[in-house]
Amino acid sequence: MPNHDFKSPRLYLDTDLAADTPVAATPAQANYLLNVMRLGEGSQVLAFNGRDGEWRCDLVKAAKKKLDIVPRDRVRAQTPPADLHYLFAPLKHARLDYMVQKAVEMGAGVLQPVMTQHVQATRLNTDRMRANAVEAAEQCGILSIPECREPVKFADMLDRWDAGRRLVFCDERADEASPIDTLRALAREPFALLIGPEGGLSGEERERLSAADFVTAISLGPRILRADTAAVAAMAVLQAAIGDWRSG
Repeated sequence: MPNHDFKSPRLYLDTDLAADTPVAATPAQANYLLNVMRLGEGSQVLAFNGRDGEWRCDLVKAAKKKLDIVPRDRVRAQTPPADLHYLFAPLKHARLDYMVQKAVEMGAGVLQPVMTQHVQATRLNTDRMRANAVEAAEQCGILSIPECREPVKFADMLDRWDAGRRLVFCDERADEASPIDTLRALAREPFALLIGPEGGLSGEERERLSAADFVTAISLGPRILRADTAAVAAMAVLQAAIGDWRSG
């Protein structure tokens, strides 16, 4: 494992970062650093913006209730954003928050809500989804914030699909062949993962997926998993088979 600093507070700053150029903390950031974390003048934090790598920064009190974050040294160069696209039928509130956070931790570079026939939540707050993605990136040492897209209808998603990207979907009705073996047999190519809603995709949706040359169905075994559990299990399988640990 890389020798990263996992102890210092870590912040996403939506601005350019350069040595000795102060960045004004938002009121929420100032409250978190000064009142929650009990940090003060001269304390150090880590900051990143998804473009300029990770910086070790000093805290400088600009006024009684104002705080500057001053980058001093870049401690990690920027890495390319993750290329895994994660597509999902939105869940309700807390379980959706959990699923988004875990998807980011597991290497998702794009978060794409898909409105399926049996979707649980017909509305989705994209700002809340991005806030959860930012929080996960801050806590887990990730240098890029995933792209958080607006919801798209299932049919439109398939009609506009880039056939150069393999779409893997978890089908509870698929045969129980090893998903690792199924995925390792695929050509080395960009890929995406689709997790359906509670209760699964409709018969029509499954037929459309099965008819597409760019789609591969996998099974996650004999157990029925809730959608947020299936997301974590499926992303672990994908990363093991054709992602982080794929060789050759």
